[in-house]
Amino acid sequence: MAGNGGTIRRRGCGFRPRSRVDLLLASLVGLLAALMAPDAAPALTEFEIRTPSSQPAGITLGPDGALWFTEENGHKIGRITTGGSITEYPIPTNPSSPAEITAGPDGNLWFTEFGANPPKVGRLTTAGVFTEWPLPDGSAPDGITAGPDGAIWFSENGTSKIGRITLDGTSITDYPLQGYQPGDITPGPDGRLWFTESGANKIGAITVDSTPEITEYDLAPLADPSGIAASGGAMWFTEYGLDRIGRMPTFGLPVTEFGPTGSKPSGIALGPDGALWFTETVANKIGRMTTTGRITEFAIPTVGSGPGDIVAGPDGAMWFTEFDGNKIGRIEAGSTAFTPPPPSPSPPPAQSTANTSPSATKSACRVPRVRGLPVRKARRKMLRAGCRYRIRGRGRVVSIRPRAGARTRDTVQLRARRPHR
Repeated sequence: MAGNGGTIRRRGCGFRPRSRVDLLLASLVGLLAALMAPDAAPALTEFEIRTPSSQPAGITLGPDGALWFTEENGHKIGRITTGGSITEYPIPTNPSSPAEITAGPDGNLWFTEFGANPPKVGRLTTAGVFTEWPLPDGSAPDGITAGPDGAIWFSENGTSKIGRITLDGTSITDYPLQGYQPGDITPGPDGRLWFTESGANKIGAITVDSTPEITEYDLAPLADPSGIAASGGAMWFTEYGLDRIGRMPTFGLPVTEFGPTGSKPSGIALGPDGALWFTETVANKIGRMTTTGRITEFAIPTVGSGPGDIVAGPDGAMWFTEFDGNKIGRIEAGSTAFTPPPPSPSPPPAQSTANTSPSATKSACRVPRVRGLPVRKARRKMLRAGCRYRIRGRGRVVSIRPRAGARTRDTVQLRARRPHR
């Protein structure tokens, strides 16, 4: 001890001041560890719908800041707040089997009634007041969106047309396609409306002029496009049949494909983080893909939930429907788990010219039970089973070959017929 205010000096205790090299190495090791460590997975919450087996399908952000969704088997329109409170509104027409839903420029919710007889387009105010307009028999309206012209546009899956209805419902027109089975539809950055054609393996676009012009672009065989969204001057879509995400510039081809994703990507939407978020119906996951092709996937807690449509909410989260789980899901969009970047995107391998039959490119599927179901529900079950199929007729399925329960690589043949009145 030093006296008279002296200082204490300690030596020989094994301590050595760290050199600049040591400090630099330690910093590099810490930085590498931070980069390699996975971020916390985003929180995923599920909210159960009170109506049993309601089969929620489409979902959209409403003008009131809540999420509105269709209940295909419940024949209702549902509303869920960002806090998880659910209200349901029975549709006057029952059965109606509402498919997709969108917010209109009039502050109302517009939706398609795929299973009504006759089919209809419906409108619902945020106060719960319904109005419905009938469409031609067999039109099977599916996707729906607000157009840049102030009207509501929708796809007619059954008659392979694109329809338009004015906000007062006094004028309904439709425009035939070269392809068939149009599904999802959304505005593009070029002022046109873009849509998928699952049966024809095409992406289509239609102008909103007084005499609309339709352009259709071919995709790879078996692509089976489903959902579609706009981002960065291009259109992004799910390829249900190829387990990939496609990108098409608004001037048309070429298509860039990313993936593979988890099994059977379906709905897709642009997230608040600038990434594309999509549902994986058979894989039971929610996927996220950056515009450079980096894919991350998140498992849904409910087994076999069958996620379908997805939309960005006002709370910085993505909201989605669980068709088989009878729930509405929510996943935070601000944080994602670390995954290594994928290889450069490339189209799927070219199919051999020696044998291009479906049996050469697909594994066997187990034929589901669909006899007696409406065509739309039968189509969903066939897609979920991974079966290729052809449906002849409209109404309800009356026969199926091969029989339910059989395993096949061939195209399943279904016949449908409307019931006698």
